[in-house]
Amino acid sequence: MSEYDSPSGPPPPQDERVSRRWFLGRMAGFSAAAAASGAVLSRAKVAASPGSLVVTPEAFASDVRIQSVDDPTTLTMAESMTLIRSGALAPTELVEAYAERIESFEDIYQAYADRSTRQALLEALDETPVDEQRFPLRAMCLVPKDNFYTSDLLTEGGSLVFEGFQPDYDATVVALLRSAGGLIVGKGQMGNLAGGRARVYGTTVPTTRNAWSPDDVRYSPGGSSSGSATAIAARLAVAGLGTQTGGSVTGPGNAQGLTCIKPTFGRVSLHGVIPLSYTRDHVGVMARDAKDAAILLQVIARPDPNDPRSLGLPQPPNYALAATAFPGERPRVRWPTRIGIWPDYLADEDEGVNTLRRAFLEVLEQNASVQIVSDITLPDQWEELTSEPLGGSHGDPTAFFIEHLRRDVRDFADRLPRFLNGMLQSADTYVKVQQARNLLLNRMLTQLFNQCEVVLTGETDAFDGTGLPLLCMPIGFDTDGETGKTVPRGAVMAARPFGEERLFAVAAAYQAVTDFHRTRAADPS
Repeated sequence: MSEYDSPSGPPPPQDERVSRRWFLGRMAGFSAAAAASGAVLSRAKVAASPGSLVVTPEAFASDVRIQSVDDPTTLTMAESMTLIRSGALAPTELVEAYAERIESFEDIYQAYADRSTRQALLEALDETPVDEQRFPLRAMCLVPKDNFYTSDLLTEGGSLVFEGFQPDYDATVVALLRSAGGLIVGKGQMGNLAGGRARVYGTTVPTTRNAWSPDDVRYSPGGSSSGSATAIAARLAVAGLGTQTGGSVTGPGNAQGLTCIKPTFGRVSLHGVIPLSYTRDHVGVMARDAKDAAILLQVIARPDPNDPRSLGLPQPPNYALAATAFPGERPRVRWPTRIGIWPDYLADEDEGVNTLRRAFLEVLEQNASVQIVSDITLPDQWEELTSEPLGGSHGDPTAFFIEHLRRDVRDFADRLPRFLNGMLQSADTYVKVQQARNLLLNRMLTQLFNQCEVVLTGETDAFDGTGLPLLCMPIGFDTDGETGKTVPRGAVMAARPFGEERLFAVAAAYQAVTDFHRTRAADPS
């Protein structure tokens, strides 16, 4: 008898157990704190406390295809963990395979800003005890974006502002990955201070290529977390981290066929991450499928005394269980879920995208646990609250970088207008932006998410600004009109506060009956 057939049913997901009023008050408090005093970019060393790790059986794959061991870089993280535990895959073999690909193709992909040597990776692996409970990520090759502090690698933020900067401690999330046995193979290239695609510092010359068009620089790898995305999609890493203030995780994720989760604001510590906005920054997980994304989120989702935004939250649930396809011949979403369709969702200017979205909806409609809500209405004053200046964050970054601006504005290159804008923004406008953000969140919780638990959308800014979770995943392939390349297309789903479980459940059910997430980009010609 399944959970659905039992008298009690499955335990309710966390988004049904958390007070929306409490979350609204919490976000209002952080907005007030940011408006009152701002925040300072600190380079002071503060030790991170990783704490204990929880590894559940669901973190390990149940249907590993043994033939995939011929090239272990094609495996998901869950598959690699499972094969290592069973003895079918040697940890050194996995690390060597990734090191070989990096040495062979990195000059073409240009995914890394700085990276470890093969020898350093093997030494770190050798120092990690064989204990799957304490070190579940042993031998997993991971790539954080170049705005995460790393004590052994440069942290330059894609910018002349931080050129040559070598931190003396790890960001909290990097420390957590390492404490779980993960190997940091390198730092993903990023846009200048988290803006746009990665470029040669101080110029507009692009560096990182999209893994699906490595020979054609015209096709963008996505937003500012594109280095991490390319490394994962090109099989130079198995998974990694990005940051999102305005679409910088979901954008590269969709552009390169990845499954990424941007969790609820505060769920993951931002300590040791070069900031952009005190109230909009999020750490996001970038992976190949929902299960891998859930495993990494499980490792890094924990309170950190160094970041007050991460304190006082409900205990993280079992994300790996949520990302496990619900049993049955036709896997269902673990919880009955209403999925709302954004107005004009099927009216993209690219008809190929519309075709893929219609096919995506057809798969969802066949799921017994899903109810499609095709006529959702947007909250009152949506356009006004999400448009400039109320929907923006132009004043946020300036407080972090005022000393750098005073030292030499030329280091900011093409990002200078964004940071000068904050200096010119009046105090009353900044306060109004914070007030509008809280009003928007209130209306999203009471007017949008009273119609559905999950919404399919082409927009992310409003969900970034209000701290709500987002997940992207591949739904097919289309032909790019400019380059003629066959490239992945993805969908973005948003949920209520702490709705990560539900997002994982929808993604897991979809990926159980489709193979788009299993398709790997071809090697460069």
